[in-house]
Order: sequence, then C-alpha cells, then structure tokens
Amino acid sequence: MANIFCTSIGKKLIMSISGLFLILFLFVHATINAFSLISPELFEMGCEFMALPIVGILVPVLAAGFIIPIVYAFILNLINYRARGKERYAVANKAATEDWGARNMLLLGIIVLGVLAFHLTHFWAHMQLPAWTGGEETNPVVLLGKTFGNPIVLAIYIVWFIALWFHLTHGFWSALQTLGWNNQIWLKRWKAISYVIATILVLVFIAVALNSYFVFASPML
Repeated sequence: MANIFCTSIGKKLIMSISGLFLILFLFVHATINAFSLISPELFEMGCEFMALPIVGILVPVLAAGFIIPIVYAFILNLINYRARGKERYAVANKAATEDWGARNMLLLGIIVLGVLAFHLTHFWAHMQLPAWTGGEETNPVVLLGKTFGNPIVLAIYIVWFIALWFHLTHGFWSALQTLGWNNQIWLKRWKAISYVIATILVLVFIAVALNSYFVFASPML
C-alpha cells in the first residue's frame, strides 16, 4: 500500500488532490483581492485576515500545492516519453486532437511556478515575511500600486494569469477524472465548469491588476 504513491496512478492521485487545494486557495485569494475593487479599506481588512497565524500556516501547504503537481507532471511526462518508444509519432497525432492546455500542462506549470516566485518577492516578502521576522510591513494598497504601476511587471502578471487559465481549464476536470468522477455525462459537465471557474478567477486577477495600475498607481506616476 505504501508503494502506491510511487506508481503512475499514485503520482496522478497526489497531483490531483494538491491541484484541487490550489484551486480552493485561488478562490480565497481572488476573493480577498476583489475587495480592492470595492474599497482600499476593505482590501486591507482582508489582508489582515490573511496575516492571521492560522492562515499563515497554510503558506507552506500552498507552496506544496504549486510544486507537487508540477514535479509529478514532469515525472509522468518523462515516464510516458520513455515508454512510447517507436509509438511517439502515433501518440503525437492523437495529442494533436487534445486541447492546447492538455498538451502543454508541464510548460504551463513551469510558467506558473516561475512567476509564483516572482510574485512572492512582491507581496509575501513585504507583508507576511516581515510579520514573522518582526520587521515593518508594507501597506497592501501601496504594494498593489507599486507592483502593478510598472507596465512591464503588469504585462508579466497578465501573461501569468493567462497561463494559469490554461492550466486550470485542463487541471480541474482532469483531477476529478483521476479521482473517479469520469462518467461521460459528468465529464462534459466538469469540463464546462472548469472553463467557468478558470475564467472567473483569471478575470478577477486581471481586473485587480488593471485597477491597481489605473487607480492605486496613478498618484505615483
């Protein structure tokens, strides 16, 4: 039983569970960020909630939620590539019928993980980390304006959000399929729900970024 997580099925199971946690966290994160669209004060209250010790404990779990699916995706892709052998051409033709996100999950995961590190240097390093180390925290509204007020950084984040959209549209229904919810009726429904969830999340993140650029960053330009 202990060796099941070393098998291909076990790796997919770990990737699915951690991926679903990631989606749950993104919903919470998007909700807090959306407060900035209503008022700076409400957003600051949301950030204070995220800074609570019980929430801060989830940060390592969040990191695992990003890293684990990507690591296992890399391992599974490598195993599949080696196993295909002479059948790679046939598999490639079959893959051409799949959606773009499905064919590029590893690449999308690497992009998401890479910009995550970029993201942590902008926000976590100036908010949660000082709270842990006794340093001075930066006002979250000021951080939004300072970060997204840079057009290059804004563009990088928008590319990240788009990559996240592709990653989620395939990852959500694929995770549920791995967990056994894969009959023909519900599989089509999960795919549709995946597009709805991913679109809502990404639109919120993009709206927050653009609002920060045009509203919070305006006095600084």
